Amino acid sequence: MTPLALILVLVAAFIHATWNFAAKRAGGGLPFVWVSSTIALGFYVLAGTTYWLWWQPVLPAGIWWIVLGSGCLKTAYSLLLQRAYRHGDFSLVYPLTRGTAPLLATLAAIALFGERPTALALAGSGIIVACIFYLTGGTALLHADRAHLRQGVWFGLACGTCVATYTVWDRQAVSRLHLPPVLYDGGTQLVIFCVLTPFAWVRRREVAQAWREHRGKAAIVGVLSPIAYVLILTAMAFTPVSYIAPAREISIVIGAFFGVQLLKEADAPRRLLAAGGMVAGIIALALG
Repeated sequence: MTPLALILVLVAAFIHATWNFAAKRAGGGLPFVWVSSTIALGFYVLAGTTYWLWWQPVLPAGIWWIVLGSGCLKTAYSLLLQRAYRHGDFSLVYPLTRGTAPLLATLAAIALFGERPTALALAGSGIIVACIFYLTGGTALLHADRAHLRQGVWFGLACGTCVATYTVWDRQAVSRLHLPPVLYDGGTQLVIFCVLTPFAWVRRREVAQAWREHRGKAAIVGVLSPIAYVLILTAMAFTPVSYIAPAREISIVIGAFFGVQLLKEADAPRRLLAAGGMVAGIIALALG
């Protein structure tokens, strides 16, 4: 990985953890997602128009199905993430989501693109799996008194699967089709807006309430989320996904710290240790 790619990924990781923390504090559902996605779309309209006027890019024909697919995946991710945060602690759900994604993305890169990580990378994958097991409490998660955590875990795993899928999908869009990241992700944001708007209209009173009570947090999500992902897409344009997907997950430690220190969540030693172990596994993946 080049120094430029590493810088882009590390900055994106901190921004990503920050906007997820805001989303957790909002504790919203579809209405909050719609408000934040509308703000994100406004950001992309400005940034995309500026980019278009400056560079006047020529886009390949037939790209809309690629944009549509990514947008649908990210819609599912956004809604699942809010469900996960409602049912689970931030210091549990965030590391779980972010730790699952690079593992699955790396496996997909091996299966679909012929990328061949080394034995060190495979060992890193094993470390991540072990840390996920430890983070969630292992077999103790099956106990009756942990029922309230299980839903958060399942939703977190579903989020991680969505992230891994759209990471691999988007890698093809920016590296093989050479789609400009700001225009491509802006297009996916338009898809999210179009998919959610009919449901938001039915629940417009809840949307208005989300705006009144959480517009500051929605603005953080709506602005920082696009910035973080455009940085990642830019790095993916010239760096293999099996390096980018693991390296960006340094945000795991940041997210675990936010949950333990700022939200005073339980199981602090276990979650911080598991988060650190995941980062070690991710470093092994990146080096491999």
